[in-house]
Amino acid sequence: MDTPPSAHAPLPLFGRDRELRVIDGFLGRACREGASLFLAGQPGVGKTRLLTAAAERAAALGGRVLWGTGVQYRADVSYGALRTILLPLAAGFNRLPVHQREALMSALGLRTGPVPDRLVILNACLNLLRQEAESRPLVLVVDDLQWIDPPSATALGFVARRPAGSRLGLIAASRPWENDPFKRGGLARLQVRPLADEASDALVSTAFPAMAPRVRHRVVAESRGNPLALLELPGVLSTTQMSAIEALPDVLPLTGHIESAFAARIARLPDETRHTLLVLAQEGTGDLRVLQQAVPGEPVLDHLAAAERSKLVTVDLATRRVAFQHPLARSAVVDSCADADVRQVHHVLAQVFAYDPDRSAWHLAEAAAGADDRVAELLEQAAHRRLRRADTTGAMEALTRAAELSADDTERSRRLAETAYLAACVTGEPESAARLLAESRRIRADHGGSLHAAATEACLLLDGDQGDLEAAHAALVAAVERGDHGYRAARSDLVDALDMLMTVCWAAGREDFWPPLHEAVARLSPTPPEVLLLTSGTCPSPAGTSPDTRQRFARLIDRQEGERAPHHLVRINSSAIYLDLFDSCRSAAWRIIEDGRAGGAVASGLSTLAHLCLDDFGTGRWEEAEQLADEGLASAQARGYGFVGGAFPLLKALLAAARGEESADWWADEVTRLAEGRKAYGVARTAHHPRALAALGRDDHEAAYRHACAVSPAGTLEPGSPHAPWVALDLVEAAVRTGRTEQAAAHVRAMREALPELSPRLAMLTLAAQALVAPDQSAADLFERAVSTPGAHRWPFDHARVQLLYGEWLRRARALGEARAQLTTALGALRRLGATPWANRAAGELRASGRSGSAETGGGMGLAALTPQELEIASLAAEGLTNKQIGAKLYLSPRTVGTHLYRIFPKLGITSRASLRDALSR
Repeated sequence: MDTPPSAHAPLPLFGRDRELRVIDGFLGRACREGASLFLAGQPGVGKTRLLTAAAERAAALGGRVLWGTGVQYRADVSYGALRTILLPLAAGFNRLPVHQREALMSALGLRTGPVPDRLVILNACLNLLRQEAESRPLVLVVDDLQWIDPPSATALGFVARRPAGSRLGLIAASRPWENDPFKRGGLARLQVRPLADEASDALVSTAFPAMAPRVRHRVVAESRGNPLALLELPGVLSTTQMSAIEALPDVLPLTGHIESAFAARIARLPDETRHTLLVLAQEGTGDLRVLQQAVPGEPVLDHLAAAERSKLVTVDLATRRVAFQHPLARSAVVDSCADADVRQVHHVLAQVFAYDPDRSAWHLAEAAAGADDRVAELLEQAAHRRLRRADTTGAMEALTRAAELSADDTERSRRLAETAYLAACVTGEPESAARLLAESRRIRADHGGSLHAAATEACLLLDGDQGDLEAAHAALVAAVERGDHGYRAARSDLVDALDMLMTVCWAAGREDFWPPLHEAVARLSPTPPEVLLLTSGTCPSPAGTSPDTRQRFARLIDRQEGERAPHHLVRINSSAIYLDLFDSCRSAAWRIIEDGRAGGAVASGLSTLAHLCLDDFGTGRWEEAEQLADEGLASAQARGYGFVGGAFPLLKALLAAARGEESADWWADEVTRLAEGRKAYGVARTAHHPRALAALGRDDHEAAYRHACAVSPAGTLEPGSPHAPWVALDLVEAAVRTGRTEQAAAHVRAMREALPELSPRLAMLTLAAQALVAPDQSAADLFERAVSTPGAHRWPFDHARVQLLYGEWLRRARALGEARAQLTTALGALRRLGATPWANRAAGELRASGRSGSAETGGGMGLAALTPQELEIASLAAEGLTNKQIGAKLYLSPRTVGTHLYRIFPKLGITSRASLRDALSR
């Protein structure tokens, strides 16, 4: 294959599936019957890369590829481009008719003679190419068509319109606004669009793997999907800028060869136009009204007209907006101006935006020629306002720039430490956080024990492979006790450090870890922040929460719509989930998750995803819970999050246990593995929750009792074990079924003292537990009160299990009619959830009560129990399709199809694919 002019191996293609499908179609037609394709797109959008891919694919199909590239300075050399393309075919010139051969060779400068007729040249070119395509397909690849000399372009256009009946293909690319000889030919055209953000992010991640995520997001935003910009803008960034230790400039600079591509056009503009473009580049929004304020008394539109004629900007009078046509043009304008001029424009814009303190502070920072403590303070204030608006990335950029402008090393170190804290705990950038923390300590070694530094270190220890909660706890306690904060509640760094200390205490599961936290919260003046006060009381032991505290927490949640800072909302959600108050948090939770998905508060988004999964499990949204758990697992593994990612195996374990799947124990073991390596014994304790549930589902009551007691021993709702209330009924049921009546009664007493006032669900579970240990004359009333608890239907799995227990008790009491009513309702709910062990148990109880019906006697649940997706999968499997074929039709993996079939078989009362057709026809 004749290769294009390229010195480097290309990066993988990202986000070009649509374009590659069109190119593959073109190549298929070209190899059979001849075809042409014209690519159009702005400079740097990736046309050359697509042409290269087309050439590689053509060669793979057995074709010969000829390249031609337009060169601007050779555009006046007649037939120069055609000569380059056709010279590899010189051996075929002799097969042309004499008059065509002589005309073509004269045109290409291979012989002397009179100027030949143009039509003869065109036909000679076409005949030569068609002859060459007789033995194997021939594909012409032409780049930068806009710079091909006119005679060559005419010849290529002639060929492009006449490939039919041959195995000749021509694919060419040009800029969309340039004249081209193909425009009137009715040829197939492919508009090459900018990359989507996801593809842009993947390209930059591959090309610059060491780049900090928030720097990558800035490059992606400024590049507007242009691959050239994505690869060029990082090229002049320093190592500290790439790692986010140093703030990025307001406008990212260009490499020299890209700058020169725009320099000539910019230099030809009038001075007034260049100044207006500089204001446009620095202002950033393209608002004509702002431009006019920044250059008062000047005819802005007149100045912009010259730039518009030069294809640098587009002016939209309807919206009163101006935009650079190419994402690199903005950088080129700034790079062409003197630094003093750039700073002067920022001074002017700071005054224009005096009404907006955040934007004004940014422009003052860009106007600063050196350290400026006043501007650094303004930027820090802007950072905290951005944080409250959930713009964590913007807050970190402001803090980093504020650190650079800080004349005092202590202030600079402190601001970098806060940025490191946000990187570690909110945006989820552990590598950037570690570098920022190291830089903070390098500047002031004695400042390494600052509150944000200690919180950052603790967060990194939690998520690191060698995490050690004892070391994290010691560092946080020391930083709090030795700090110069005076226990002022207004100190956000103190509150952040205490919140991290609370997380460490919870994860460690050690009672001796909590006193330093409670002492520090009690000393906060004038009063502790309400969120910290309430969460520090509920986090160690939700069961110990008073009704008054729960009411205060409910009021706090009602007011959270005004709170936007992701890590503040995570603090609220962490307690709300264990107090059954998360329903009111779901709207704010989804905002955090979407922000994390977009690359903002990634760590906070993952924590919130875990909270949402727990709530989904409790409230019966199991399909959503599984999807979110899978998403969280993939994201945590991709980013190397250990501690945060540990919540998702727990959710997978709970779902598997409730469904009766064998993977429950494997996922529970994964929780234990992740936790014990970090000495996170409180987290490790939660793994016994799904183990207890799984053991109950398989009627292994001895194992269920053992695991339930590992969450919280019989007779206590252990402090530091937030899952204890959720496992309490499991422990009582297992104790009763293993003959441990005293332990069961003791646990019921503990439940009665702590749980009924906390939530309707816990009230229901407490009543059901009481019924299990009560005398027969009292049990019926307790069960009836349990299933009738107002609001208990919101937790369908727990409610159905209580109905099942009630139905079993009624059947043993020979109240068969009432038993059937409870068991039938329970069976329907359990089938809908897919809780197979409990559904089978309910069906067995119904049969024992004398209830007839094919669904129950056959052991299945019937078609009504299948979800729409399960029904579609079952129908396709009944037709004989394999898991792989079903997956291809429904865009699922074969493994996912197999998992669905595993759940479908027991619902239909069958054990193999062979029985599906009959089961579906019943």
